[in-house]
Amino acid sequence: MLHGIGVARGIAIGKAYLMEHGQPEIAEYTVPEYLIDAEIDRYNSALDGARNQLIELRTEVPSGVPGEVTDFIDAHLLMLEDSAISRAPIKMVRRQHCNAEWALKQQRDTLVQVFEEMEDPYLRTRKDDIDHVINRIMQLLLQQENDTQELLEPEEASAPRIIVAHNLNTADILLLHQQSIAGIITEHGAPNSHSAILARSLHIPTVMGAGNSHRYLQDGEPLILNGNNGIILINSDLSTIAHYTLLQQQQRERKVSLSRLRSQAAVTRDNVSVSLQGNVELPDEIDAMLQAGGRDIGLYRTEFLFLNQETLPSEEEQYENYRSVVEQIDGATLTIRTLDIGSDKPIPATAEMESADNPALGLRAVRLTLKYLDLLIPQIRAILRASAHGKIRMMIPMITSMHEIVQIQNHLEEEKRLLKREGFSFDPALKLGAMIETPAAALSADGFAQRLDFLSIGTNDLSQYTLAIDRTDDQVNYLFDPLHPAVLRLIHNVIQASKKNGIPVSLCGELAGDDRYTRLLLGMGLREFSMSPSLLPEVKQEVLNTRVDMTEPLVEQILQSPFHDEIYRLFEQINRFSPDHS
Repeated sequence: MLHGIGVARGIAIGKAYLMEHGQPEIAEYTVPEYLIDAEIDRYNSALDGARNQLIELRTEVPSGVPGEVTDFIDAHLLMLEDSAISRAPIKMVRRQHCNAEWALKQQRDTLVQVFEEMEDPYLRTRKDDIDHVINRIMQLLLQQENDTQELLEPEEASAPRIIVAHNLNTADILLLHQQSIAGIITEHGAPNSHSAILARSLHIPTVMGAGNSHRYLQDGEPLILNGNNGIILINSDLSTIAHYTLLQQQQRERKVSLSRLRSQAAVTRDNVSVSLQGNVELPDEIDAMLQAGGRDIGLYRTEFLFLNQETLPSEEEQYENYRSVVEQIDGATLTIRTLDIGSDKPIPATAEMESADNPALGLRAVRLTLKYLDLLIPQIRAILRASAHGKIRMMIPMITSMHEIVQIQNHLEEEKRLLKREGFSFDPALKLGAMIETPAAALSADGFAQRLDFLSIGTNDLSQYTLAIDRTDDQVNYLFDPLHPAVLRLIHNVIQASKKNGIPVSLCGELAGDDRYTRLLLGMGLREFSMSPSLLPEVKQEVLNTRVDMTEPLVEQILQSPFHDEIYRLFEQINRFSPDHS
């Protein structure tokens, strides 16, 4: 038996497939002067090939997958455009008369050393992204297939395989998913990493943080992977296999039963109505949300309109997009989040912006758009104009002060005045809300609620900023704890502030789509959940099986306790409750 962290629930039964992600061996040789141009053409061809692979990969991201996954692919596309990768190796080939592979290897070593010497742990972990991008180019130069793309031989692909790897990024997981793997085991990784989020969205049973897996497991060895509790069983006897096969069958039956909930209202056993909404990034994800039983879009990400384009999207382009989306949901509410990017995702308008030492604490989201009004104003105007075609709300990310709210409101009122004078139709009472993503915002929620029409809690960033933890850093991500007393009290403070001021509040972070926390959040007073469409059925099932009046007393004890052990005990007690025993 091995132990890790169950990051994506489910049972997988199959044979171990050990995957190595080492650096390929690179030979150095001299390129004659008359072949230099051909060598540079070869490098550019590999660069184009890597770009095309990523673009194709992005188009194959399944509907309902969180935007963070496509953000990851977008970041790799941007790295390919960076001069450190697109031009520096070419200069080296010309100067040293070396082969393209050797030039790329030297550049990779230089970049990785720079990242490893950085004090900031967030930036240090970005060397993994550099490795992934450069390895993709290298494989094309060496005319090797991507080792995840052609992982399984045809005769093996039909047999259940549980992948065992040191680490996997989202691109690897997407490619493996296309080969119908049974499960994933990695030595590194954490529950809130991009890879874990994707594995959950794709319903691939996954255990991460299973140290020394490569040391203890052998290729072809029969495994049982339990993504619910992080346990991996090796060479199990027939009775154990039969037990877990039954659990698998029960999971399949549960999936079928969940699909029947599509048209059922989300109402608890004690008649508390709950709104389950979808987080959507691309318009073609709306069908997935509707199929899962969602109606309202609680978070519509707009970043895809701005990234990987030579020019900024015009007001007209944005208007057409928002109008199309609100018409697709036919009378339901569309909550549009204004641009939420920073110096880690440069766009044309901010090309001159220097890369921040720590993008998470730098010029991002509302700070960025208030500085660059050519980003903010066309988006405000497009949202206002689209509001003439359906129920639209505008949500501002990363608000930390009342001053920012006042500035946004002033711009909003000015654009209303101008649009009216220009003869455009819009909703004059367009609702304005804010994302609560920092302790400063959570503690200021009462004041914010007096000036705004709604609030939305982004628990991913709120937890990260509260606990001072980078959830993607293997050295500290074990400390990332949604049940930390400080995180729970901040969430509760926002819910109470909204209730006191009579405005709605939703939660749109990872916590909203994890049905283990549904009862806890209902007991805290939350009535609006927004999540990846693929997670809607499971959360709805939990809502239907909950009695809020039985949950509230235990939640009150949780909020008063400073002790982790007591909080976890009470949390487990909440989830053990059977409403039929009331």
